[in-house]
Amino acid sequence: MTIQAFFFDLDGTLVDTEILWIRAIREYLQRHGIPCTQEEAVALVYGRSWNDVYTEMSRRFPHAVAAGIERVAAELRSSHRRLRAETDVRIVGSIELLVRLAADYPVAIVSGSPRQDIADNVAILGAAPFIRFFLGAEDYQPGKPDPACFRLAAQRLQVDPSTCVVFEDSAAGVRAAKAAGMTCVALARRDAPRQNIAPADLVLDNLEKFEIKLLAPN
Repeated sequence: MTIQAFFFDLDGTLVDTEILWIRAIREYLQRHGIPCTQEEAVALVYGRSWNDVYTEMSRRFPHAVAAGIERVAAELRSSHRRLRAETDVRIVGSIELLVRLAADYPVAIVSGSPRQDIADNVAILGAAPFIRFFLGAEDYQPGKPDPACFRLAAQRLQVDPSTCVVFEDSAAGVRAAKAAGMTCVALARRDAPRQNIAPADLVLDNLEKFEIKLLAPN
């Protein structure tokens, strides 16, 4: 197959921060008197953009987010940074693949997180020299599983979506990549929350195992 670009999701694909967002939101809701199970928090957060998470929180828990999106985001970010400081969030094999691919192809990060959080994680990964750009929640609407984010990334690079390969870990991300007309490689780590990634073209438990020859020819 002809490949012109690679796009990486961030949370759950390059960095193991999505589980930290789940913990931060559970703590936030509990501080506001709202019990939230792990399963409920995963369904609320996993694979979704921050804008979509906030919209859902506003619908279900309006009094908990009455302070507004900026205040809520700041409080959650503070909790997330505290949790991240206690943990090595880098996902083994993923950044190694990004660096390897960047030697021969344009690479970008396409995430649903706010741009500031993406920038922080790019710094943690040391990925800045290897990516052309990153897209975050402020750059597109609606969020995954809508394909808008990946279509915008292809447009930025002036490449056809059918020549792009996406690395994702969530059901919403896989659906977005496929709806954009792109090839999708799903990361299914053994210790990550289970997701319906059946539509992916290839599933790996470690992205360091990825080789272009593993993708079926078109």
